[in-house]
Amino acid sequence: MEQVDWIGKLADLKLAHYQNSLIVSALIEVLVEKGIITAQDIAAMSEQLDAAFTPESGL
Repeated sequence: MEQVDWIGKLADLKLAHYQNSLIVSALIEVLVEKGIITAQDIAAMSEQLDAAFTPESGL
């Protein structure tokens, strides 16, 4: 029965991830279309956030 619970939770997480990805993509598209940000702004911020949240090797 525990496996069924885990499978259900995984399915819920996959759905939430899909919905969040869809919302983020839509927001980015609208902001770029309106000229509020550029694709380069998004790429630069993504790199900064990735670097900030990626553990340094060798620690």
